[in-house]
Amino acid sequence: MKGLRTVSVVDALTASLRAKVLDGQIDPGVGLGETDVAAEYEVSRPTAKAAIAALVAEGLLRREAHRSAQVPTLSRADVDDLFLVRMPVELEVVRRLAGRPIPDPVAAAVRDLAAMPADARHSDFVEADLRFHRALCDAVGSPRLSRIYLTLTGEIHLSMVQSRTALGRDRIVAEHDAVLAALRAGDVDRATDLMRAHLDGARAALAAQLDRAGGAGSGSG
Repeated sequence: MKGLRTVSVVDALTASLRAKVLDGQIDPGVGLGETDVAAEYEVSRPTAKAAIAALVAEGLLRREAHRSAQVPTLSRADVDDLFLVRMPVELEVVRRLAGRPIPDPVAAAVRDLAAMPADARHSDFVEADLRFHRALCDAVGSPRLSRIYLTLTGEIHLSMVQSRTALGRDRIVAEHDAVLAALRAGDVDRATDLMRAHLDGARAALAAQLDRAGGAGSGSG
């Protein structure tokens, strides 16, 4: 996409670069320089710099001093660190939502994942999976909680794309549906147990695949 024309060119460029990273179109370790991005998208260098900085802040790019930003190769340590933060947040979310009316976007996320075609792109599958978790967080009604969770989802998405690991659509739909049913029933203990088991399974699958891919040396910085 060239010649972006939107109210906020920085936001449009950030969104385009984010999509490329999460679709696996930019290989880990490949430098993403401001000059090259500016030339490709026909924007100013400060605009390119701002977009790259936004993705660095999201954890989708990493940058060392005097080097171009790069897509990181995530490791088991990265996954463990992500779930160290993700687990208590999501367990508290289900505790707070149990027995409360669940907004339509939560159930819609389950339905959309179930209806996704088998040949859908892996990145689209991941997005549909994570939308359920984001919808639950948003249902709490805390803007700060939603912002905190949003800072995690990019790296979670990236780890799932890089590992090419998913638990399988049928399993994920069943687990999401079970959590939703427990929430609607007001069963706090069952809802938290189901969410904990779901996240533990995801963490184990991601970490094991990243280990096999040889990413263990990159650390979580």
